[in-house]
Amino acid sequence: MTDARTLNQWDCHAHLFGPYDEYPLAADRAYTPPEARVQQYLALLKELDIQNGVLVHPSAYGDDHSLLLHTLQEHPCLRGVVVSGPHSNLNLKGLHAKGIRAARFSQRSGAGMNFLGSASVSDFERLQSTLANENLHAEFWTDCDAIAEIENHILKSPVPVVIDHMGGFNPSSGINEPGFQRMLRLLDSGHVWIKLCAYRNLLSEADWEIGKPFMQAMIKQNPDRLVWGSDWPHLRVTPTPQTSTLLAQFKSWCPDTSALEKILRINPFNLYA
Repeated sequence: MTDARTLNQWDCHAHLFGPYDEYPLAADRAYTPPEARVQQYLALLKELDIQNGVLVHPSAYGDDHSLLLHTLQEHPCLRGVVVSGPHSNLNLKGLHAKGIRAARFSQRSGAGMNFLGSASVSDFERLQSTLANENLHAEFWTDCDAIAEIENHILKSPVPVVIDHMGGFNPSSGINEPGFQRMLRLLDSGHVWIKLCAYRNLLSEADWEIGKPFMQAMIKQNPDRLVWGSDWPHLRVTPTPQTSTLLAQFKSWCPDTSALEKILRINPFNLYA
């Protein structure tokens, strides 16, 4: 059995932007973020004592994956997640060898929540067999109010599915809310992984400690299918949180060292290495 202490630590969710003179954003986009360059991200990982990172292609780049692919080529410690929408020219064949591990899809509740440039459940259905053939998994940006619509799609998929942002739980609804309980059942299936990135679900809360029972419920349900993500550079969040504070909070919510080692080292190694 692999000793977890010999494995690297991972941040499983981050985005890059720029430099814009080399990697301009798509003309049609839902937002215009400030630059967040790879050198900044690597410096952050070093500060956090994290050795590997997973970069998720942002919708603001549309179908242009050149920044992501060039970055992965130059930095073998990083992995990537692409987006392949209905009009995408991206060829998924051979991307695993280039450091890509997944394609991301969006099914969020509420009007306008699925950003321009994102891929849909229909795209997921269309690409499942290709993902399986290329040893890639699927990633979903969804939430507890929308998960019922896609639960069967996920469970019938030939590829593992990773749900990011802790499944978009509603902190005011409590852990017994039906959508969150559905997330726990998916996690228990072994077919679904969840990224523990709580803070976006807590922005309207005065005390972020309200998120602790949600994370601990997921750890109790299946600690072998959880990874941690920083969500750097924390787009459209003011004031911008300190990533080191988010990591420290995550660690303080972990019930024991065993869970911590699984989430930061063993599980991401199994999913992304």
